[in-house]
Amino acid sequence: MSEQVPGERTVDQLFDLTGKVALVTGASGYLGSALARALAEAGSSVVASSRDLATARQTAAALPVRGDARHHGVAIDQLDERSIEQGFAAAVEQAGRVDVLVNNGHSPIGSDWTTVSGSEFSKQLENATGYFLLARHVHQHAVRHARGASVIMLGSMYGVVGSYPEAYAGVCAASPVAYHALKGGIVHLTRHLAVYWAREGVRVNCLSPGPFPDSSRVPDGLVPRLVARSPMGRMGVPEELKGAVVFLASDASSYMTGQNLVIDGGWTAW
Repeated sequence: MSEQVPGERTVDQLFDLTGKVALVTGASGYLGSALARALAEAGSSVVASSRDLATARQTAAALPVRGDARHHGVAIDQLDERSIEQGFAAAVEQAGRVDVLVNNGHSPIGSDWTTVSGSEFSKQLENATGYFLLARHVHQHAVRHARGASVIMLGSMYGVVGSYPEAYAGVCAASPVAYHALKGGIVHLTRHLAVYWAREGVRVNCLSPGPFPDSSRVPDGLVPRLVARSPMGRMGVPEELKGAVVFLASDASSYMTGQNLVIDGGWTAW
């Protein structure tokens, strides 16, 4: 029987988030709720945020608890700089610290390239501004207390590749051009912050989901067209992001920063 190498942590230890605090924006959403559950299941205390404080608190109360972890809810509107500042301060006040940030909150628009106005386009890009401002708060908090942190940006396969026009034609508006610009910007924002913050122990990575449609909100006829474009021949389900977010949040990815982890069923491999 082989013995553990002295000083080498086990896989269980590397993925363990016991004692950590993770702030998850948009934690009540279709994907955000799965990400929050994953971190809680790995032992982290979770601060769930939503634009609505009651929703945030309900989301936090529903999370599983492991060991001595405690969950909290705060209000954060990622399009409002003052709300970001107040929400982060509330998170630190309630949880004592923030070690992990999952920048998942998103304020969408539905207009495609044929109808989107300049103000709508600019408003969509403000999501990236919110991601940056909240990430900077986490960075400053980590440096102030001389400890590291992991920042996880939510990108998209559509921040890496364009969409297929024929997948949407006759079913719904095209995939919004402003969304593609936003997610591509978030992928590069990740790289930029990562190289500036690496030596201070603050890692910045991006998690980019592929097709994970919420069946309650997707137009009829769209999913079969997307399935036809997927190498795996199916759509993703939220639990398939749980392992990735725990990996990025934990010491299992301690030598990884500035990277974009794409979970897309092979979509971007075409």
